[in-house]
Amino acid sequence: MIRLPCRIPGCKRVFKNKSGQTKHVRTAHSLLHNRVAFHQAAPDLRSPSLENPAFDDRPPSPQHHDFDENNDGVFMPEEGMQLGPLFRTFHPLLTGRKCDIYGNFINQNAPPPSRTEASPTDWTPYESQVAFETAEFLYTHNQMSAAQIDTLLDLWAATLIQHNDSPPDVAWETFTMSYNGVKPAEDIPPWMTAKYDVWFRDPHLLVHHMLSNPDFDAKIEYVPYRDYTNNDQHCYKNFFSGDWAWKQADIIVEDPETHGSTFVPLIIGSDKTTISVAMGHTEYHPLYMSIGNIFNGVQRTHRNGVVLVGFLAIPKSTKEHLDNKDFRNFRCQMFHSSLTKIFESVKLNMTIPDIVHCPDGHYRRIIYGLGPYIADYPEQLMLSGVVQHWCPKCLNHRKNLDSCGPSLLLCQEHTDLLVQELQHAHLWHEYSIIQEVVPFTNDFPQADIHELISPDILHQIIKGTFKDYLVDQVEEYLLLTHRASCAAEIMDDID
Repeated sequence: MIRLPCRIPGCKRVFKNKSGQTKHVRTAHSLLHNRVAFHQAAPDLRSPSLENPAFDDRPPSPQHHDFDENNDGVFMPEEGMQLGPLFRTFHPLLTGRKCDIYGNFINQNAPPPSRTEASPTDWTPYESQVAFETAEFLYTHNQMSAAQIDTLLDLWAATLIQHNDSPPDVAWETFTMSYNGVKPAEDIPPWMTAKYDVWFRDPHLLVHHMLSNPDFDAKIEYVPYRDYTNNDQHCYKNFFSGDWAWKQADIIVEDPETHGSTFVPLIIGSDKTTISVAMGHTEYHPLYMSIGNIFNGVQRTHRNGVVLVGFLAIPKSTKEHLDNKDFRNFRCQMFHSSLTKIFESVKLNMTIPDIVHCPDGHYRRIIYGLGPYIADYPEQLMLSGVVQHWCPKCLNHRKNLDSCGPSLLLCQEHTDLLVQELQHAHLWHEYSIIQEVVPFTNDFPQADIHELISPDILHQIIKGTFKDYLVDQVEEYLLLTHRASCAAEIMDDID
């Protein structure tokens, strides 16, 4: 790959081709000279203007990298920077510009505003403000019974111990769900009359807390980027280096009002774990969330990189009703309706920028989006509305996978069209689609559940390929060639 530096002394820009270099010199450096001359002669009109670099709405170079201080804000798609053996390009429009608390873009070289520290407060007899507000919420606003409080605290404590987490500083909320379909005249099953409490914390506030955490400074990306080798090979590392983040940015910037903003994808995960204990007619699945901006290593090691959002209520029933179609559909749809309700607070700012304090101390315009959903295969089916034993991401027939050729990927637009045109039986047997299930992603912009489901690495690769196949075959071989005690000794060495 050609690497052409800027011809102007002091400028550190590097370009992939000569046209990009020429365009940069003609625009960036000539415009900068003209603007300096203009400001020497023109009065300060105190209004946003293209002649004022502080209010230039053209996308600048990503400001979390060390560029020349004379940068005028022009950032073309051809531009990039050399980072050791890799050449990095940035998204040209969704550029993470710094702004003030009102959302007005500021001089990109300005220092961050000073952090306002709250004065100490005596919360006696409570240990802290969190303890006081928790008690106030439980006894005043919600008026929970002692048994419900015990249940919530048990679930909370079990999760904190399991994930080495600390108590939350965002208040818990709850809503109740129940079956509202047609009921039989007599012998009504218990799940049709039961009420199900879903507990959650506002994800909008949780993301604000994550983004304002100074521990994430220098460990977070504000602009989607792509890294290339000298052979033009695309290299991937952190989430923002992938194609999905870039494509989402392309969709977002179709609205000019989002230019200069920061994309924050919400990475969601849920699973049935040991805290999903039986409590009457309900079990609970923990719901977790992270953001795609922070580095992969931070998500895995930092205790605030992944937060507990809530507990999804999953209806239970006796064996008599487990095969009941209405119960299965209700159970699945309640799962989706709960997710829709929980993430309702971030929906507005998936199209309208939210002004948020970031780890480097600056404010930025934030556009949220639903990112990958991490779940094991049974929950993937529930999320995608796909029949058991079928793939939640592609259209290949489950009995003819080897000879199908390249897979055609499922997409929500195609699924919606099939649901409108075909009968239930045809959808079920030929396309693996459950007609009655409406994915929660349908309620949010630019979100497709089939695209957002991530691979189930634990079950499909580690357990499915290695544990259930390779290890089992090795064990059978050892039993055939060695006596049982010797085979067990060898297996212990393998472990």
